[in-house]
Amino acid sequence: MPDLRETDTVLNPKYDAAGLITAVVTTRDGALLMVAHMNADALAATQASGEATFWSRSRGRLWTKGETSGNVLRVVELRIDCDQDALWVIADPAGPACHTGATSCFYRRVEGERLVPLE
Repeated sequence: MPDLRETDTVLNPKYDAAGLITAVVTTRDGALLMVAHMNADALAATQASGEATFWSRSRGRLWTKGETSGNVLRVVELRIDCDQDALWVIADPAGPACHTGATSCFYRRVEGERLVPLE
């Protein structure tokens, strides 16, 4: 029997034991910006406001990207994967996505045991 999450047209996220799903954020052209987590409240806030809101595991609360820096992520489109346990957030960033000031949180390449900054 097929899983309805894979065949139905109803949004029904499959949250993990902590109540979270992974959210991958890219720009419209597919540049990877960041990976974060959402719970049901973060997803609802994102849909309502049009700005990416996540669950901060370190802070133990919701946070809207850019709430202190002003570097918000304006959501263009939300996509969910086949079994609804991961989100793809396509966004227009209003500045750097990384708290370090880098455009993307993925600003270093792994080379063996070394991290090499991208240029």
